[in-house]
Amino acid sequence: MIPLRSPDGAQGPTAVALGSFDGLHRGHRRVIAAVTGSSSPVGVPLVPTVVSFWPHPREVLYGDSRLRLDLPGEKLSLLEPLGIDQLVLVPFSAALAQLSPEAFVQRVLVDQLQAGQIAVGENFRFGAGRRGDAAALARIGQELGVIVTVVPMLWDGPERFSSSRIRRALASGELAEAARLLERPYRFSGQVVQGRQLGRQLGWPTANLQVDGRKFLPLEGVYAAWTRVNGAEPLAAVMNLGPQPTVDPLAPSAVEVHLLGRSLELVGAELQVEPVALLRHQQTFSGLQALQSQIGADAQRAQAVLDAAPRPG
Repeated sequence: MIPLRSPDGAQGPTAVALGSFDGLHRGHRRVIAAVTGSSSPVGVPLVPTVVSFWPHPREVLYGDSRLRLDLPGEKLSLLEPLGIDQLVLVPFSAALAQLSPEAFVQRVLVDQLQAGQIAVGENFRFGAGRRGDAAALARIGQELGVIVTVVPMLWDGPERFSSSRIRRALASGELAEAARLLERPYRFSGQVVQGRQLGRQLGWPTANLQVDGRKFLPLEGVYAAWTRVNGAEPLAAVMNLGPQPTVDPLAPSAVEVHLLGRSLELVGAELQVEPVALLRHQQTFSGLQALQSQIGADAQRAQAVLDAAPRPG
């Protein structure tokens, strides 16, 4: 897998694809394609590199929580097939935010990363007060002898490809639309932790997942899902994402996974979950018997959905 590096530890000289690239949709991949296999005018090989900020600038500047479609560790395996050799995360701080566009390019991209080429999308903004745009980057690059490639926006019918569209699809439980925009299934991972075994008491034991709080999760509800245990073969499952309004109305939102037709000891295991279809929204039942009956129906429907769905490779 490609390495995750800080600017000081990056291998150079670099050909930089600069942006957040959250979700790595088709528009992002066009920007990345502009720096793979490139070389400087004098023929010096450049290391194809994706450069992003961490945390998100809006978190530092405005206190906004910015959940990610892909966490840095997840992004590594997605970037490698695209011809990228390293992912560099630039620590975003209030001091960095005060740099002028010219100072940012000089200090970070040229001095630290030895960039010989930079590619951005046409809507890229940078520098203090977001004063820099793609045209300014091209001008600064020309002054510093750096090749700058500005990639036009990519449209999908009346709307452009964007991370926001993918988030909207997931927030509505539209897994098929999210997968279409991503051109891959949406997935998330978590470690199984010891729960209160309420599902086991109901006859439906579940694995309780501890998911990174920075990960964007889909709409709360019950899903048919594929699950991999410690990277092994995919297993059919039904997943509940959200609170437990019937059993414990005061409990926080949680991710619970029940393996269909399997009984495994999962505490401590790493589970990767690929939700396939939303079966129903969260609801409150009249009692435990009604809840048990509904879980049984959910499991049957989830199995039918997965039997008809392509099995992940």
